[in-house]
Amino acid sequence: MGRLRRGLFIAFIVFRYGLDELLLNSFAHPWLRGLARVISVGRDVRTPRAQRLREALERLGPIFVKFGQVLSTRRDLLPPDLADELAKLQDRVPPFDSAVAVATIERAFQKPVNAVFESFDLKPVASASIAQVHFATLRDKAGGIRDVAVKVLRPGMLPVIEKDLALLRTMAVWVERLSVDGRRLKPREVVAEFDKYLHDELDLVREASNAAQLRRNMEGLNLVMVPEMFWDCCHGEVIVMERMKGVPISQVQRLRDAGVDIPKLARDGVTIFFTQVFRDGFFHADMHPGNIQVSLDEATFGRYISLDFGIVGTLTEYDKEYLAQNFTAFFRRDYKRVAQLHIESGWVPPQTRVDELEAAVRAVCEPYFDRPLKEISLGMVLMRLFQASRRFNVEIQPQLVLLQKTLLNIEGLGRQLDPDLDLWSTAKPFLESWMNEQIGPKRFLQQLRDQAPMYAKILPMLPRLMHDYLQRPAQDDRQLLVQLIQEQRKVRQNQRALGWALLGFVAGTLVALLAVFH
Repeated sequence: MGRLRRGLFIAFIVFRYGLDELLLNSFAHPWLRGLARVISVGRDVRTPRAQRLREALERLGPIFVKFGQVLSTRRDLLPPDLADELAKLQDRVPPFDSAVAVATIERAFQKPVNAVFESFDLKPVASASIAQVHFATLRDKAGGIRDVAVKVLRPGMLPVIEKDLALLRTMAVWVERLSVDGRRLKPREVVAEFDKYLHDELDLVREASNAAQLRRNMEGLNLVMVPEMFWDCCHGEVIVMERMKGVPISQVQRLRDAGVDIPKLARDGVTIFFTQVFRDGFFHADMHPGNIQVSLDEATFGRYISLDFGIVGTLTEYDKEYLAQNFTAFFRRDYKRVAQLHIESGWVPPQTRVDELEAAVRAVCEPYFDRPLKEISLGMVLMRLFQASRRFNVEIQPQLVLLQKTLLNIEGLGRQLDPDLDLWSTAKPFLESWMNEQIGPKRFLQQLRDQAPMYAKILPMLPRLMHDYLQRPAQDDRQLLVQLIQEQRKVRQNQRALGWALLGFVAGTLVALLAVFH
């Protein structure tokens, strides 16, 4: 009954915001298009479709809001107007009762909250659809008092998520069956991706481990601070981290008044992003202004502070090599090589014509080379490439979608800080150095060093392994030859038997026919 009520409420919202007319007009069946015209009579659906979709998702609640946020990153699947409007979606969720937060903490640690913390602020400082944050103080192992932030999972989330996901899966199946663009949009795959994303966010220990990894990676860079995790106080429903004190990066005037070098801050953001992506292959993939602060403390003045590590992106060595070759070809305006790389990687059907894909890539990239560098947006180039790729059924990998989304965030944030930010001049030296390391002699020597322990173990064994290899095949070949001969004899025997049987059948048939005619 609960799922039925939820389904009816969704149907009401769909009708209320005219999404039924939007969906039915995209279906191939003429009778559905006719139905769309009938049910739209008497309703005002002149508001832009993207705005109606965004407002409907906000009305349906936080799970659908998050679904819209995830969907907004798939610019390879969505029309530009829908992607731009869905990017405006924000979590507007009131905090849950502090008594519930305290009960969750006590259940997680099996002790009263005042036995876990020296003090605990009952008033939450932040609230979102998945969790909310409280400030507290904690006595560390050395006996000192530490200011901490406590993130508590919103109660009862899993049943709500499972119900809404079940409805989303059902809706995805019907859209895929009936809509003209259904198969290209791959709604079932999008819902599956959203399912994984939501369940990852529900595990707060996973977020804590992401933060710990980023903290290790960023040590020594002296550009960004990541909160320390208190692992003795981390649980699937509760995590405790160092309290970070900074000014939200959106308060640019306050930062400027405090003496922060704003253009340098913009360049540092680009450096942090490219370091995480191309050096570490592990990057913060939710770098919107709400998750970024700037330290004004004397010891760490002007450094970034990163928060909320529920979404991270990863790149394999293969992904890095693919990106290196693409960037190299892009800088050389070798669009044919870019097209060949897409086909070689298997992202494009093998029957795709290289010259057609090359022309599409050229149409996207070439106009940018005639502009001043500060007007070139690498994020927009990637976005247009993804949009052009729909025509060729390109399979955009999830990690590269996260990369494109994060690059757009970084670029927008950087130019909000410094409108004259030249992303290319800031990133190009880093990229050129990294590409030389990836595909040049340094990379070759690095791989030799990495594999040296394995080679040191194998080399002494090599003569024996070669001897064994040369000895075994001869015995194996003889045995295989005997088996083949035996199988061949059996086949021949079966063929003879079949031939005699067939001959007997034919002969018997002829005798029967002769007897009939006589």
